[in-house]
Amino acid sequence: MENYTHGVGADGVIITASNKSNEIISQSAQMCRKRGRIILVGVIGLDISRADFYEKEISFQVSCSYGPGRYDDNYEQKGQDYPIGHVRWTEKRNFEAILNAISKKVLKVEPLITERISLNDYQTIYGNMNNPNSIASILIYDNNAEQKSVVAMDQRSFKAQKGVIGIVGAGNFTSSTILPNLKKIQANIKYIASSGGLTGTIMAKKYTISNSTTDYSEILKDEEVDLVLITTRHNMHAPMVLEAIKAGKSVFVEKPLAIKETELEDIVAAYKDAKVNVSVGFNRRFAPLAIKMKKLLGSDESPMNIVATMNAGAIPADVWVHDMEIGGGRILGEACHYIDLCSYLTGSKVVAVCMNAMGSNPEENTDNASILLQYENGSNAVINYFSNGSKAYSKERVEVFSQERTLVMDNWRKLKAFGFKGFSKSSSKQDKGHFNQFEQLVEQQKNGGYPIIPFDSVINTTKASFAALQSLKSGQWIKL
Repeated sequence: MENYTHGVGADGVIITASNKSNEIISQSAQMCRKRGRIILVGVIGLDISRADFYEKEISFQVSCSYGPGRYDDNYEQKGQDYPIGHVRWTEKRNFEAILNAISKKVLKVEPLITERISLNDYQTIYGNMNNPNSIASILIYDNNAEQKSVVAMDQRSFKAQKGVIGIVGAGNFTSSTILPNLKKIQANIKYIASSGGLTGTIMAKKYTISNSTTDYSEILKDEEVDLVLITTRHNMHAPMVLEAIKAGKSVFVEKPLAIKETELEDIVAAYKDAKVNVSVGFNRRFAPLAIKMKKLLGSDESPMNIVATMNAGAIPADVWVHDMEIGGGRILGEACHYIDLCSYLTGSKVVAVCMNAMGSNPEENTDNASILLQYENGSNAVINYFSNGSKAYSKERVEVFSQERTLVMDNWRKLKAFGFKGFSKSSSKQDKGHFNQFEQLVEQQKNGGYPIIPFDSVINTTKASFAALQSLKSGQWIKL
C-alpha cells in the first residue's frame, strides 16, 4: 500500500470480507494513513488492537447494508423517500445504479457465474452450499411452466362441508395460539396464506392444512371456504375484512377490526347488505373465569363499577404496533380487549369515554393511560393500561363492585368473591378464552346462528377505542 500512496497510506479502507479472523481489521489499520477511515461492509473478527487505531487516530464505521433507508420502515414500508439533495445514494438509488451498470455492460457479472442449473435440479446447489468452487449459481426457470401460487399438501375433499376455514397470516400468533386451538377442535382448514410462502407451508405441514398459498385471493375465490380468519398486521385488517365480506365469506379477524374510523364505516355499510357473520378476537370474554364472573353477577344488568388493569409491559418504540399507520398504537390494538370485557360484564354499551395518559406530553405515551367508560345502564369502568409496571406483578387484574359484592380476578388463574353466597374462590391454570372462542366460532359457522360476539357490540367497542384517543387529544369526554 505504501508503494501505491508514496508512503502516505490509504485515505480509506473498505472491508467486504467474510472471515472470523481479527487479522483483517489489523491489516486495514496498517494500510490507512493518519486519520484515515475504515468502513466495514462484510463480517469479520473485531478484536481491535487499540495501538493500531490510537497512533493514527483512525475512524471506524460499520456500513448498513444497501445504503441509507435500510431498516427504516418509513422508507422501506411507506415509501417516504429521502430528498436527493440531502441523501444522494439511498438504498433504492444504489440498486438502480447497479442495475443500470449491468444493463449497459459497464459492470460485467458474467465472469462470476460458475454454473447454471435447472430449477428441477436445485439440490445440486442447495445440497452443497459449502462448495468453494461456486461463486454465483443461476437457477433456470422454465418460462412455459405453469406458475402456481398454491402448494397442495393433500387432496382432502371439503365438498358439502360447513365451517371450512382459510387463514390469512402465518405469524407467531397464528403458530402459537390459533392453530393449536383449531387442532384441538379438529377444525377443517383448507388454506393458510402467507406473503412469503415458506412459513405458511411449514405450518400447513405441521397442522395438516390442505393448501399453502402466497395469494389470499385464492381463499376468497374458493366456494368451499365459508370462514376466513385474518391474523395479519393491523393496518391490513379492515381492507381484508371488506374483501371477505364482498366475497360472501364470514370473517374472524384478530383485534382490532379497524384502525381508522372511515374503515369502520365502510365495514358497517358492507355488513348491512351481506349475509355473513363478522367476529373479532376479543377472547377475554370467553375465558372460563370471565364466564364465571358473568354468571355470579347475574343477568339483571344492575349498574356496577369495574377497575381493570393491564400490566402490559414495555415494548421497544420501533416495534410496528406503535406506528399509528400500521399498528394503530396499543390502545386500539390491545386495550380494546378490556373495553369488550367490561361491556360483556356490564351487559351494556359504552356511551361516553375519557382518557388521560402519563407525562407532560400524554399523546406520545398512550401505553401508560387510564380510560374511563360510562355505560347505558349506569355502570362505570376504569381501564388502566400501563407499560411501566413490574414484571413480577400480575399482567391482568379485574375488580368488580356490585350490590355490596366484590369480585377480584387475578391473571386468569384465580377468582375471589366477597359477598356471594355459596362461592368464595376458584383457581385453575391460566386460560384467556382462546379455546372457547374458536370452539364457539366453528360451531356457529357449522350450525348457523348469530356471531359469537354481537356485531353491534364489536362496533361499540371499536368506536370506544377511537373515542379514547380523541379524548386524549381534546382533553374532554367523548360521547358515542
